[in-house]
Amino acid sequence: MTRTEVVKPGMCGPSSLFMGEVGDWTWDTVSALCGTNAFDARNAAGDPTYLSFYYFHVRGSRDLHVNALTFGDELAVTSRLFGFGSESVLALHRIGRAGGRTGELDPDRFYAFDDPGCIYVETFNRWISRGAPGSNEGLVKSSPVDFRHEHLPTLPGAYSPRKVYGHARSTGTFLAHKPDDPVTFTADYPVEPSRDLNGVGLLYFASYFAIVDWVLLRFWRHRGLGVADFLRRVVLDQRLCYLGNANADSVLRLRLECWPAPDGEGEGEDEEIVNLVMEDRGRVIAVSTLRVLRRGDTDGDA
Repeated sequence: MTRTEVVKPGMCGPSSLFMGEVGDWTWDTVSALCGTNAFDARNAAGDPTYLSFYYFHVRGSRDLHVNALTFGDELAVTSRLFGFGSESVLALHRIGRAGGRTGELDPDRFYAFDDPGCIYVETFNRWISRGAPGSNEGLVKSSPVDFRHEHLPTLPGAYSPRKVYGHARSTGTFLAHKPDDPVTFTADYPVEPSRDLNGVGLLYFASYFAIVDWVLLRFWRHRGLGVADFLRRVVLDQRLCYLGNANADSVLRLRLECWPAPDGEGEGEDEEIVNLVMEDRGRVIAVSTLRVLRRGDTDGDA
């Protein structure tokens, strides 16, 4: 599927706003190509089932990244689905400025991330339902009765996200090996029911991105960096694995580790690796690893 989008105020600024928009594009694509209405899907028992996000990977560049988008930018978006059976589906989105790269979305070129004028987003989604009424814990797999997937192409095995997110689930990081001597930071985040939940009462998948940014800002302030420095950041790469949801009254424990990137470059610029584990009463509900470019102070700080 292809689409042309104009960046509106509700889809730029905080990174979670644009991630939410990309998530809607995944649901739109599944609805158009798989015979089911992802916005009102039902399982065999007639209960609501949701196309939840399990793995989200966004990769940008210094030329184009999520925080660079602003009002009126015209985007060309190409989306493609790949089959993972009756319970899951994978979507690839190539997002560039209008007039940029067009044509079929080929997995080899997508995973080469070879165009600095594009943002590349990969989402892996699973159909889930509530295991118990009124609770966001114990979610269970549950596919819509009309979900068609047999016609979807198979993603080449070398690109399957299962090994990647399996490693994050078992080790608490997307890094192959953690460097020694990280700078560490811990904070507690009370889930805010007036902001963080979606229309069916689940902790909204894009809220996880907002929570990561919330603790990252506090970590930078802890190091004596200002708000302007935070707003100038470039997120070159972010992976997030969703391992659980949380109730409206939960207080999340956020454990952050940070290292200088081994191949940081650019005068006046620092690349850092940030790893974050999100827990709800000792239960890990998310793991995220980011590669962040912290730009030097060229315009004064605030």
